[in-house]
Amino acid sequence: MTSASHTPESGPARRTVVAAAGAAGLAAALTACGSGDDSSDTGNNGSTGGSGTTGSTGAGAGSGSAAGTALAKTSDIPEGGGKVFEAKGVVVTQPAAGTYKAFSSKCTHRGCTVGSVADGVIVCPCHNSHFSAEDGSVKKGPATQPLAAAKITVSGDEIKLA
Repeated sequence: MTSASHTPESGPARRTVVAAAGAAGLAAALTACGSGDDSSDTGNNGSTGGSGTTGSTGAGAGSGSAAGTALAKTSDIPEGGGKVFEAKGVVVTQPAAGTYKAFSSKCTHRGCTVGSVADGVIVCPCHNSHFSAEDGSVKKGPATQPLAAAKITVSGDEIKLA
């Protein structure tokens, strides 16, 4: 009596199939994390109330948006909070009464648009990076670079891109 010999089946090896499935899942996850770039303004205001009456300008390089564009009234920006202007690519904050700052709304970690400003912190919803509403510096990663400053002017009760 002879025993039947085991012959391998044709087709990809199990190891190849598992590796391909893992690579496809990783690619899908990275694609979902990398983009949050549509062109509508978000209405995200910080949870802290209050409004300023006089203003100052944000410092640093411009964000590339059209100069002189009206963004908001000073009363729209809560003290300790801020507002994201996604279509303009900026976030405007009021870290202290009457002091207004502006930064790029693009998170330095993966390029998502920051989502909210409250209690002196700008938060990116994609990976939970936190930035200072005072100077744009990183308060909590995974981001390692600060938000780029944008120039604004405050005249009366109107905030404009500089």
